[in-house]
Amino acid sequence: MKPWKSVITSLLLILSILILMGCSVTKSDAKSTIRLREWKSAKGSQGGIAVESTHEKAFVYLWFYEWHMFDAVLKGQHTKGSADWLWQVSLEQNQAVMKSPALSLKMKATNKGADLMLTITNKSDHDWPEIAAIIPCFNPGNKTAEVKESPLFLDKARKNTYFVGPDGLELLKQREIHFNDAIKSALDRVSPAGKFVFSHKWPTSDTNATAGLMVRESEDQKWVAGIAWENFLSAQGHNPWNCMHLSVLVGPLKRGESKKIRGKIYLFQGTKEDCLKLFYLDFTRKKK
Repeated sequence: MKPWKSVITSLLLILSILILMGCSVTKSDAKSTIRLREWKSAKGSQGGIAVESTHEKAFVYLWFYEWHMFDAVLKGQHTKGSADWLWQVSLEQNQAVMKSPALSLKMKATNKGADLMLTITNKSDHDWPEIAAIIPCFNPGNKTAEVKESPLFLDKARKNTYFVGPDGLELLKQREIHFNDAIKSALDRVSPAGKFVFSHKWPTSDTNATAGLMVRESEDQKWVAGIAWENFLSAQGHNPWNCMHLSVLVGPLKRGESKKIRGKIYLFQGTKEDCLKLFYLDFTRKKK
């Protein structure tokens, strides 16, 4: 081989290696942008999985779960849920799973949050109605419970939290509950006036929610955190944990039957509008 050809061959080989290394680094970075870890409050009565960025101090918590609604699991309009579950998190911190006789929740980290798959089985002694739901608490932590707070997403001024209403993203200013417009008639059959046992703390809003997404922008307007479920009962928030309550609609479900419900957690650099567009792509395949 001529010397100049040997030089060119060597240069091409080096260039190929550099390109492959660059691709490898990019791919590795893409996988590592979000990690999962288990968390528990100081008393151990609350817990679930934390979703956090590996590049910035951005993190949020999924407390799974806080409440039952309308005869889900237990009889009653509003009963206390449980977070006493054992979680397994992969060594790579990119997958987590919780399994119990009635519940299974699988989580998988993505570049912009985590995929959720809930499998729920009616192990109770009664059928669950159409409006039966459970409420996970999506929150930025709580100093009182000795759970490290996420300064980006506290929103104590209530100026950065949104639900999806008839006109798109709407500011969640108060602790009112916004029911899913698609099943409002079923709720009206229970109480035409919208009065329930929890109404003293969560009054029924006149504005209904139209999609299963809640999103919060960071204080510096550079990040968003959101939670979405394909089937939902209501959107509510600003409780003591400065949280977002997007209830998972688990009814109707007969005794002994099971169903799967898909969800998403969003955590990425962007705007609330970016999160809404991503939600529609994830759940309806329609960009709005």
